[in-house]
Amino acid sequence: MKTYFDLKGQVAIVTGCSAGLGVQMAKALANQGAAIVALARRKAKIDAVAKEIADEFGVKTLAIPCDITDTAAVESAVDEVLKTFGRIDILINNAGTGAVAPAEDITDEQFHNEMDIDLFGTFRVARAVAKKAMIPAKYGRIINIASMYGLVGNKIAGSAPYHAAKGGVVNMTRALAAEWGKYGITVNAICPGYFYTDLTRETLDSDFFQQNAKTMIPEERYGKEGELDTAAIFLASPASSYVTGVNLPVDGGYTAM
Repeated sequence: MKTYFDLKGQVAIVTGCSAGLGVQMAKALANQGAAIVALARRKAKIDAVAKEIADEFGVKTLAIPCDITDTAAVESAVDEVLKTFGRIDILINNAGTGAVAPAEDITDEQFHNEMDIDLFGTFRVARAVAKKAMIPAKYGRIINIASMYGLVGNKIAGSAPYHAAKGGVVNMTRALAAEWGKYGITVNAICPGYFYTDLTRETLDSDFFQQNAKTMIPEERYGKEGELDTAAIFLASPASSYVTGVNLPVDGGYTAM
């Protein structure tokens, strides 16, 4: 029997792994046997996440505080992972932010910050992991978390810098896939729609957003916990070796309309 999605013996870094979708995807990979490296800025949060994953799934974990806007910190974090595990097989670039304001009121600082975290931050981590671990190993699975808003605009929450940064992630994914394919590295992106997390639940359950779901989303609802997991596992799998440069919407059909 072939186990297409077995990740035992593999090491996965997940950025933004202190809450929400990052933790959900880390647990999905741990469920398949991968060792998990949790990266985020808040040490107490990632220490707790790493312990929870180790206790629940019986895999090795490592928590490394890291600000992805700091190149030296990113390089140091990757070095620490290699010192501990000797390899990095999977990277999920999940860390991000989101400035919400009418485009005409967005400040230079907000726009720069968005680009530095969502776009350049994603590149910083991918660059370090590829150079230090994946290119030498001639193997890797990089999964960038973009957004359905990297593919389309929106009228309900002005967030032009977020759209610009995530649109950059979408095409950077293609660029890195084209460059690194010869090294056995696949680079893909997941473009989530709105998902329920502790931070979004109250907003998504509001009358306005519930009506928006019925109007704008073919499935007429928002994403539930766990509905991103299979996309992450599929793209992380050694069996998905001929899938690269893909931007996969997981949005209930939002971008189909």
